[in-house]
Amino acid sequence: MGRNLITGGLGLIGISLARRLLRDGEEVVLFDVASDSEFLKDIAHRVKVVQGDLANWAQVADAVKSNDVACIYHLGALLTPACEASPQAAYMVNMNGTLHVLEAARLFGLASVIFTSSIATYGPGAPPVVNEDSVQRPTTMYGVTKIAAERLGDYYHRRFGVNFRCVRYPLVVGPGHTVGISRYAREMIQKPALGRPYQAYVDESVRLPLIYLRDAVWALVCLKRAEEQDLKRRVYNLGGFYVTAGELADIVRGYLPEAQIDFSPDKTALKVLSDMFRDMDGTRAREDWGFHLQYTVDEFVQDFISEVQSSPSLYE
Repeated sequence: MGRNLITGGLGLIGISLARRLLRDGEEVVLFDVASDSEFLKDIAHRVKVVQGDLANWAQVADAVKSNDVACIYHLGALLTPACEASPQAAYMVNMNGTLHVLEAARLFGLASVIFTSSIATYGPGAPPVVNEDSVQRPTTMYGVTKIAAERLGDYYHRRFGVNFRCVRYPLVVGPGHTVGISRYAREMIQKPALGRPYQAYVDESVRLPLIYLRDAVWALVCLKRAEEQDLKRRVYNLGGFYVTAGELADIVRGYLPEAQIDFSPDKTALKVLSDMFRDMDGTRAREDWGFHLQYTVDEFVQDFISEVQSSPSLYE
């Protein structure tokens, strides 16, 4: 059957995906610039970690060739803050890294490449509700690299027959330590769950589409399992739930009455996030390969809090 290689494998989504695949009886190799993670301890004996750089073709090729890889879940990327700090590094990791993944898939005859894109590919000028065909004019380097990777994957599918499949995520929220521009939603739950106050860098009216980490992982598994004849496109939007920062804070307070959550908006962050103030239409993913959210916003907050409080030392 071959192994699953997860790039960005020690990240928030990568480790959660690894747990899911292991639960399903699959073998997993994690490829990451880091060599270890505190979140990996419970499954470290069941996975192989390969330390490497997506920007390095030889390292990517060797990881695929040496580990009997059949499928690559390509999650690895620099996020918005790092991309804005160094567009050159963003190009090398996010764009060249994707080229390396696709070329390895072509050369070694892999069964599939599952890629994660983002709502950040849209930008100004997109309608209030975006579908797969809505105009994409990203204004961040992160968004630029993601749309370029989408097109490159589509090209490799058409030109070389690489089984490239992609989801465009809303903002993924789950317990952990992430540095993305949308981390306010995670911190607004995680810090109060640990008994700490939180001052959000957005205002209460900010309304962005969110998806819980467990649903984000489930979507990748569903897309990988989908029959080829059911797929009418290579890239699919995922619908999420829609809640303002103020509403999310109120839900958290409902489960944690002592939660101290305040708002102190940062203009720079709000400007970046303003390009994402729209809803994502997930109709086609639902119709073509049956994806449905498994968690409502209330269920996600409750599950998130339970996870953090079950292992507080991990999330300090």
